[in-house]
Amino acid sequence: MLLAVHPKNPEPRKVHDVVQRLNEGAVVVCPTDTVYAFACSAHHARAIEAIARLKGTKAHKTNLSLICKDLSQLSAYARAIDTPSFRVMKKALPGPYTFIVPASSQIPTLFKNKKHTVGIRVPDHPIPLALVEELGHALVVTSVHDEDDLLEYTTDPELIHQRVGHQVELVIDGGIGGLEGSTVIDLTSGQPTVLREGKGPVDGLL
Repeated sequence: MLLAVHPKNPEPRKVHDVVQRLNEGAVVVCPTDTVYAFACSAHHARAIEAIARLKGTKAHKTNLSLICKDLSQLSAYARAIDTPSFRVMKKALPGPYTFIVPASSQIPTLFKNKKHTVGIRVPDHPIPLALVEELGHALVVTSVHDEDDLLEYTTDPELIHQRVGHQVELVIDGGIGGLEGSTVIDLTSGQPTVLREGKGPVDGLL
């Protein structure tokens, strides 16, 4: 199913419909401020496993992140974050960044791994933020990659629907997506470390 949702003013009825499906354990494809991503409720272990299968791997080996509505929500998924790290996050978010932070005790259970870290995103995009707001908890996400060796990401939701629509509950069409992933910054060592430079600028942030 391909569901067109307004990228700047998501229709409440459509948001409610998607959230109902997420609460039932659905996997969807959702736009973000960077690229399109597979997404599911953080409260559904089977849906998280389904996302991992879509990426051709196991949940404990898949690079999964959490989309939160704001920094206050991440306290459920992250352990105490030091003040300098919090300032960096507050400066950057919402925006095209993934921050690696110390994970709370919930994360190993959710992701079925022994990792003590988790990637946190607060994207600057109305659709995922509206979903998380109504859902009341985080979304688990991982990027949709392109089948073409020359392209890293698929940007057209209609093409995504053609390729994986039969494997997910629905694909949210929020317009053409980006070609560049988020900038990934590790905040677990006491000194911010850029693991991947992406859409989010680093100059002036750290």
